[in-house]
Amino acid sequence: MKLLSRDIDKNGEGGVVLMPEEAEDMWHAYNLVAVGDTLRSTTIRKVQTESATGSVASSKVRTTLTIAVEAIDFDTQACVLRVKGRNIQENQYVKMGAYHTLDLELNRKFTLGKHEWDSVAFDRIELACDPTQHADLAAVVMQEGLAHICLVTASMTLLRAKIEVAIPRKRKGQCAQHDKGLTRFYDQVIQAIQRHVNFDVVKCVLIASPGFVKDQFSEYMFTQAQKMDNKLLLENKSKFLSVHSSSGHKHALKEVLSDTAVTARMADTKASGEVRALDDFYQMLQNDPNRAFYGLRHVEYANEQQAIETLLITDELFRACDVSTRQRYVRLVDSVKECNGEVKIFSSLHVSGEQLGQLTGVAAILRFPIPELEDGDSSSSDEE
Repeated sequence: MKLLSRDIDKNGEGGVVLMPEEAEDMWHAYNLVAVGDTLRSTTIRKVQTESATGSVASSKVRTTLTIAVEAIDFDTQACVLRVKGRNIQENQYVKMGAYHTLDLELNRKFTLGKHEWDSVAFDRIELACDPTQHADLAAVVMQEGLAHICLVTASMTLLRAKIEVAIPRKRKGQCAQHDKGLTRFYDQVIQAIQRHVNFDVVKCVLIASPGFVKDQFSEYMFTQAQKMDNKLLLENKSKFLSVHSSSGHKHALKEVLSDTAVTARMADTKASGEVRALDDFYQMLQNDPNRAFYGLRHVEYANEQQAIETLLITDELFRACDVSTRQRYVRLVDSVKECNGEVKIFSSLHVSGEQLGQLTGVAAILRFPIPELEDGDSSSSDEE
């Protein structure tokens, strides 16, 4: 993402001009655009013109529109962002107040205006424009007949391909059909790796499976690569790492990323920092529950005592339609930072973010133990 210009006054009102350069930037844009904002971008509009004879001709024209955002839709697989709203600036093709849906496109700039820019939005722009945050990890999570090819970026886990092949069972004295099915399955996985993994960017490719499937697949892949003189795979052989997983399903990626061998290889990526923080929280919850809080009310109580060492929060909470709810989370983040606490904003598209989402989406590791809120305290604070 490129930040082309920024015009925000001291009250936090104003706009920025951004240009998304890759698919992941659309996820950042989705987390920046909120209902009530203004969005200006070029778009294609179907226009009808009537000639002097009364015949009507329709044509498509490219024009620039500014809309007041009313609905936002993000397609996680195609990484496409569609923003719907009413036109708020005079245009020769579109009436004032008419509805239009803008599709934000790669390498096409857009202007986003807000009545109030907060610290979380500024941090999001900073993260999006940081060139070091790229998809530097790929993972193949597999079992016999099933494989998921995933790209793990700083902000999201993208499922690039799902491969399912029916493999006949082994029968006594008849293994040929089983071996044929397995070979067909391995060939499809190899093709998917070559199609979806950019080895110029990716630093590490994880091959994860239960049992010996990963070892058999790796052996077959590099044997085939030598036979076919596949330089792409042979030159990048050192980037492949075999690790254990409990299954070939996508959710097994969480345990794969927690593996010590994996964390050593991806030590500098944001994704590994999130996984480590979540593991630390679970360990603290088990060993010293008075130093591990979750749920907004409990975490806010811990923050009042200036006890939060690390705040874990999902980006989904900042997309709340209710402005006061969003501001409540922003105040919590700002307050923790002021008290020299660390804030980790988890992506809801990461497996670690999904897991945190099941724990209300907000949790904290504390500097010192404090007694938990009693039910009476929490209900009385609700009444207040």
